[in-house]
Amino acid sequence: MNADATAQRLNDAIKRLRARLRVESGQHSTGLTVTQIAVLASVVREGPVTAARLASLEHVSPQSIAQSLAVLKAAGLVHGEPDPQDGRRKLMSADPAATELIDRLLAGRAAFLSRAIDRVVAPEEREDMEKAIELLERLAASDLSDSGS
Repeated sequence: MNADATAQRLNDAIKRLRARLRVESGQHSTGLTVTQIAVLASVVREGPVTAARLASLEHVSPQSIAQSLAVLKAAGLVHGEPDPQDGRRKLMSADPAATELIDRLLAGRAAFLSRAIDRVVAPEEREDMEKAIELLERLAASDLSDSGS
């Protein structure tokens, strides 16, 4: 199989798995979009954090972050405080309910994956699974900026 076909199969498999993880974790019942959940998870993980840092982490525009933060603030999941080092900026922090929500979603995803691995991946395939994870991690971390493509 050529690289383009392999890339398309990988893309399709990742999309299907991500969609399944959203369903299995209960993410749909939160009423939040995929982007809003991702921003919330970044605030939980990185906070207190500026909107500019969130935009960089999520690889989205400052306007997109502002829209997501507005929804998350209205839901009471995040709040902003003036940055003590630069009062013009706000530092976003997560409400304890946001941390509980993200923990619940992550636990739901992990529980599904654990059950799926136990039922679908044969013991003799576990080493292959580890190799596949290593390859995915390398792809995710790759820097192709100097490759000329």
